[in-house]
Amino acid sequence: MAVKKGDLPQKTCAICGRPFTWRKKWAKVWDEVRYCSDRCRRERRSSGQAERPSSTQS
Repeated sequence: MAVKKGDLPQKTCAICGRPFTWRKKWAKVWDEVRYCSDRCRRERRSSGQAERPSSTQS
């Protein structure tokens, strides 16, 4: 029996706050998925580097 789309688990993206649903390719790593897209994952990386103070600057 097929699973209805409305019955799939859902999470909220840590960057944009949009809800996203389970995908088959995330089946093994669903607990680790935090971002809805590659764009949000890149945004986290770029904003994380910008916020980190550089040790070479005085």
